[in-house]
Amino acid sequence: MTTDPGVRLSVGGEDQELSDRLDRELTAFNRAAVDAEEADFSVRAEDASGTIVGGLTASAWGALGSIHLLWVDAAHRASGLGSRLMAAAEEEARRRGCTVMEVSSYTFQAPPFYRRLGYTEVGRVDGVPGGHADVYFTKPLDPAAPPAFRLTAVVDFPADGAERALAVEEAALALLPHHGARLERRLRTGDGRTEVHLLCFPSEAAYRAYLADPDRPDVRAAGLGVRVLEVGEVVEGLSPRRGR
Repeated sequence: MTTDPGVRLSVGGEDQELSDRLDRELTAFNRAAVDAEEADFSVRAEDASGTIVGGLTASAWGALGSIHLLWVDAAHRASGLGSRLMAAAEEEARRRGCTVMEVSSYTFQAPPFYRRLGYTEVGRVDGVPGGHADVYFTKPLDPAAPPAFRLTAVVDFPADGAERALAVEEAALALLPHHGARLERRLRTGDGRTEVHLLCFPSEAAYRAYLADPDRPDVRAAGLGVRVLEVGEVVEGLSPRRGR
């Protein structure tokens, strides 16, 4: 590689002029390469007084939709607002011709939230301060049938060694995306001794493959008491399901 003696490098802080130039040049390069222009869009959430309480920014580039930033005010978290924002963004991306959505989240932010929405982890990058990682997710936007196999797991933690048992449980849940499954809801009792998980698998075979996964830790050996039930939507009356 030859060095251009007429060019010098300088390292500095934020450089808005440089950022604007890079954005223009790379946008032009990308547009020429794929003949598609990236279009930004947003979803805003306001309360009755017009105050912003949440929102997201995103873009559509060909068939790819990307979530850039998502935020919900602390007073409105656990209200379902984040899910509503994501649903609106996915619908807008679908309207613009996108068939897949992508998003990334640090491990201290919201990976469980995206998993509940049907996003699958496709990679992660370590090195984030505090021993955290940047996790990358995707989700197909094509209309799909609801999961064919839904389970509820009731998990009881041991009186001793609860911290280790929780780590084993987290490791088991982290394998769900590898089998096309997702954790839709995760509830915990006030004393922290019991959790209830609503799990969705694409098929019973996928569930069996998950149970047989050699990387899946032995939750019972860690002292966790687990009861798993196959469940479904109630259409007329109560339809008892068999335990598993």
